[in-house]
Amino acid sequence: MRVAGTWKLVSASVSTAGGERNDAPFGPSPTGFLTYTLEGRMSAMISYSGRKPLTASDLSRASLEEKAEAFSTFLAYAGRFTLTEDKVIHHTEVSSIPNWANTDLVRFIKFQGDRIILATPPTSTNGKIQTWELVWERVPASS
Repeated sequence: MRVAGTWKLVSASVSTAGGERNDAPFGPSPTGFLTYTLEGRMSAMISYSGRKPLTASDLSRASLEEKAEAFSTFLAYAGRFTLTEDKVIHHTEVSSIPNWANTDLVRFIKFQGDRIILATPPTSTNGKIQTWELVWERVPASS
């Protein structure tokens, strides 16, 4: 299965049908990892660039504002996946966004050498219909 392995986020963009485009929806230098296993499981994590550390090492002592910012600048989910010729469907079982748990997230997939490009169908985000595109590069097994 050519999608199996771990992939590192290279870039992300979001665009509208009207031509609006944001080439840094997660900030200028986000970090992310996407893993697909041969057993049909997947996990995805994206950390926005410029995340601030909490003022306390104990999460329970962090302010509500700090917790809200930490939540809004990190995304993670995991579950099973189904791969077809041009789509990968993430059957989400757990997610940092509670509304995504137990849903199917459809991604159009393109293979380009050691990279994959995942794109969402047009989706309502921030009151606009947008398409997200994320470019991932395979992490070598030896690293």
